[in-house]
Amino acid sequence: MKRNRLICSVSLALVACLSATAAASPPQSQDLDRDFQAAVAQYDSGHYSEAAAKLEKLVREAPESFEVQELLGLVYSAQSQDTRATQHLQKAVHLKPDSAPARTNLAANLARLGNLDLATEQFKKAVDLDPRNFDTNHNLGEVYVRSGRIAKAAPFLEKAQQINPSSYDNGYDLSLAYLQIGRLADARQLIQNLLKQKNTAELHNLLGEVEEKDGKFVGAENEYETAAHMDPTESNLFDWGSELLLHRTLGPAVEVFQQASASYPASQRLVVGLGMALYARGNYDEAVKSLLRAADLNPADPGCYVFLSKAYDSSPGQADEVIQRFRRFAELQPNNARALYYYAMGLWKGKRAQDPSLDLRQIESLLNKSLALDPKLAEAHLQLGNLYSDQNKYAQAIPQYTRAIGLNSDLADAYYRLGQAYVRTGEKDRAQQQFLVYQRLREQHLADLDKQRAEIRQFVYSAKDSPTAKP
Repeated sequence: MKRNRLICSVSLALVACLSATAAASPPQSQDLDRDFQAAVAQYDSGHYSEAAAKLEKLVREAPESFEVQELLGLVYSAQSQDTRATQHLQKAVHLKPDSAPARTNLAANLARLGNLDLATEQFKKAVDLDPRNFDTNHNLGEVYVRSGRIAKAAPFLEKAQQINPSSYDNGYDLSLAYLQIGRLADARQLIQNLLKQKNTAELHNLLGEVEEKDGKFVGAENEYETAAHMDPTESNLFDWGSELLLHRTLGPAVEVFQQASASYPASQRLVVGLGMALYARGNYDEAVKSLLRAADLNPADPGCYVFLSKAYDSSPGQADEVIQRFRRFAELQPNNARALYYYAMGLWKGKRAQDPSLDLRQIESLLNKSLALDPKLAEAHLQLGNLYSDQNKYAQAIPQYTRAIGLNSDLADAYYRLGQAYVRTGEKDRAQQQFLVYQRLREQHLADLDKQRAEIRQFVYSAKDSPTAKP
């Protein structure tokens, strides 16, 4: 919804109405009209306090004047006093219920207050009153978008586009609606038409989203790259790097994220993206460094710790730095099962029994606390089983492995370690069954690479959907 466009259209209507009224008014009424004209002029020139002072006096003298109530509502709205504006805009609608602009202004005010249901009702009435008006259709479509009813938004945005095919804003919103409801061919065609009118980075970025959703990855990467070159914002660079990362074009992905994170050093998602790209390419030491930096940018955000844990698995040389971050995360979120799990694994990984200072009881305690908070955390059951196995406590390890498999049947390592535990307890037939399942899972590639790709996809999509991701 375009607030300024709505206000401008109503102001012009009020001035026209005023001129007609003044010509036929008696002297006393003409005095009121002059005051009103002065308020209109002050409003149009942005002197809202002066306009409000005149109108507050006028509304006491002419409380049944549609024009005075409407303009006072608009003045309050221009001052961001939307609650005060509401009563006057409602009064204006009551005085002139067949005015589509009045209902539009009331609806826009209600939308700003977050009353989307009431706003929708007024926008619908505006469309009923003026079905061939671009603004009425566009605004109803927009309020449906804001309330998440994309399928209902599309017909009104389509109608607005038919009325004014050159409207860039409406065309962009309609393209986005098409994308979200899966009308990819319509979205692509409309965006290509808009690009002929106005070649912008945001259109290329949106076309990249369309191509990605349609499975045309080369086309998507080209569009994201074009958008990033035209307008190298944090968001455009993230989308370009993410597209390369998603489809494992790892060298270019590292380059994009390196340059992007240098330009936007405070962007955690760019630094996490760099860490993930480095990890996927096998540069584990550099991946750990990048993910440590990401953890420092937002210590309470859980997003980077899963990848830091994985990179640390392959590069334990920075143990002290990693443990410090995991400890801080656990202290910041003591009721977060994964925070305690990461801290336990941080203490354990890379040191194991070779470190005489390693306190296995502390690790066991952290894992048990993690499972108390989240009994369904399969990885914690697996690692607690490993901890017991390393201490030859196979009778305690076996139930943990069994529970881990029950929670996640794709945990190949759990079958292997359970098989080893059965060998140690003399249950060779059971052990052989577990080894067969382990071998089958490995052959089906249900391990590292597929899981890594799934985790990358989850990170990229959640980062794109984050409220702070895009302006």
